[in-house]
Amino acid sequence: MKIGELAKAASTQTETIRYYEREGLLPEASRSEANYRVYDSTHINRLAFIRHCRSLDMSLGEIRALLQFKDAPTENCTEVNGLLDEHIGHVATRIRELKALEKELKALREECTSGQDAASCGILSGLVIAAQAEKKRPGGAGGHAGHIHGTHQRVGNKAKI
Repeated sequence: MKIGELAKAASTQTETIRYYEREGLLPEASRSEANYRVYDSTHINRLAFIRHCRSLDMSLGEIRALLQFKDAPTENCTEVNGLLDEHIGHVATRIRELKALEKELKALREECTSGQDAASCGILSGLVIAAQAEKKRPGGAGGHAGHIHGTHQRVGNKAKI
């Protein structure tokens, strides 16, 4: 099948498929005589695996590590357990960060309970004050440390992201 057919079968955009190929997550497809990429069911299955891992908020590095084990079925999977334990830790940290973010946003929302002039808006004033305070901190503005979706410092004992 061609890339458009694979994209449709896997509910994935063609650019995402090309990206996964460039990242080494999907093996390069063979080429037809007309130089079209030719995919088969192994690509669909691998793409489904990648997409499911992404839905679990796993980073590409984590997925790459899992695929290395998937491609070596006789290897011991102890490191897979460690990788998943580490990912669970990242998720728990992210949940704590999101709860703190929710609390901060709710407190900010309480600053303005009724419509008024924007110049008198408690929410806007609170955002300005917080931005000024953030600017003075070491490292500058940046908000919450874990606010970038899907990034982790290390994966298992092997790969860094």
